[in-house]
Amino acid sequence: MTTTAGRTGKRGGWFVVLALCTGVWLVHNGFQPVTPPMPSAAQAFAAGPGHHTEAAADPLSPAAPVAVRIPAIDVDAPVLGLGLARDGSLDVPPAGNGNIVSWYKDGASPGAKGTAIVAGHVDNARGPAVFYALGTLKKGAHVEVARSDGRTAVFTVDAVEVYENSDFPDDKVYGSTDRAELRVITCGGSFSAKTGYQGNVVAYAHLIGVRKT
Repeated sequence: MTTTAGRTGKRGGWFVVLALCTGVWLVHNGFQPVTPPMPSAAQAFAAGPGHHTEAAADPLSPAAPVAVRIPAIDVDAPVLGLGLARDGSLDVPPAGNGNIVSWYKDGASPGAKGTAIVAGHVDNARGPAVFYALGTLKKGAHVEVARSDGRTAVFTVDAVEVYENSDFPDDKVYGSTDRAELRVITCGGSFSAKTGYQGNVVAYAHLIGVRKT
């Protein structure tokens, strides 16, 4: 029933997370009509991950996220802070709840200095889930993260890329940074009826502002 699960390995003092998905709904309903959209080459980085179109705001003090909103793709979902499972994988939200986002609580909090990681299901047995349309997100779109301190961290999307699991760029996605950055991750790439999605869609974003929630 699960469509997103994390697989981690500790490298350079931080945990990398790869999503593995079974695509139960897709298998039941046929491949082509329900395959989630993938980002186009135009949404990839033009000059590497350091290329930003809007000035970065100063990082905030750490505070747990409580909700993620991405107006361009109609996402408005609560956040569940999760750590690592016994097998070293990243815990993910229950597959039965398609509208919930997980945050890697042992990493940076969104808006604070560092690379914050949030992830969500692309689909479940009932149909499309919270990040089904992540592949349609465009550069310059905003991601808003409401935080427990009463402030909303506003990010702008720098790029949206898709990777096969065998070619996942750990350092690029999870590497440390001196600014406040965000990665939004779901399943994607090619699909196998036996093993599910073979990769991940990753949206890269950086903090550009803050407002009261």
